[in-house]
Amino acid sequence: MQVAVFGELCTDRFVYSEIKRLSPEAPVPVLNPIETIENPGMAGNVVENLHAMNEDARVLHVWQDEEITKTRFIEKKSNHMFVRLDEGEGQISPLVFEDMPDQVVDFLHDADATIVSDYDKGFMDIKTICKIAKDSHVSVLDSKKKLSVEVVDAFTFIKLNEGEAEYNKKLVALYPEKFIVTLGAKGVYHNGKSYPSENPQETIDVSGAGDTFVAAFTLKFVETGDTSEAIRYGNEMAGMVVTKRGVAVPK
Repeated sequence: MQVAVFGELCTDRFVYSEIKRLSPEAPVPVLNPIETIENPGMAGNVVENLHAMNEDARVLHVWQDEEITKTRFIEKKSNHMFVRLDEGEGQISPLVFEDMPDQVVDFLHDADATIVSDYDKGFMDIKTICKIAKDSHVSVLDSKKKLSVEVVDAFTFIKLNEGEAEYNKKLVALYPEKFIVTLGAKGVYHNGKSYPSENPQETIDVSGAGDTFVAAFTLKFVETGDTSEAIRYGNEMAGMVVTKRGVAVPK
């Protein structure tokens, strides 16, 4: 199976700390780092999930030139995040579809599916996103943008979380067969039907769960052509990773 992934890459850094006192300078806790874990994040996490769920898949990832880092400072015992520091998002070089190397274009044309994981940092505009989708066999979009009819028409499926669906509610109502809305512990809603989580787990950390769902849904849909089965599989895989700390992939 071949999957093309387009979207921003970052380093997700989790600095796990212990807290034993408050600062004498201000009413804030003093974090003493005891462990740092780094993972590929954003669209990079989609790629990690694809490999974890199908080790034979050939995956091509196209991302920005600039380095993005998201550092979370977390009290390890409670898993409470005190602050997140994002660096490198200020000026991202845009992807120019016409300038992509021939081997990337050939892979895109031959791929069984294409995932556009758009974090709306300036890497891909609407025109580029639509061109990518129209050159794909099966295309799945996960975007933070305000969407348009042009985008909806271009993609096979669009995955949104509950807040993003509310932001685009007119389009969701007009094209219910296109939109897959993830609802956290409540499951998924698609085309007038609810898909509850079949084995809900205690949520430890939701970081990256949307990436897991997109990867799992895409793999299963390409394999079976069955939207309902793909949604159930995405639910199952996302349910696994929320029981783990940080950004994780299913085992």
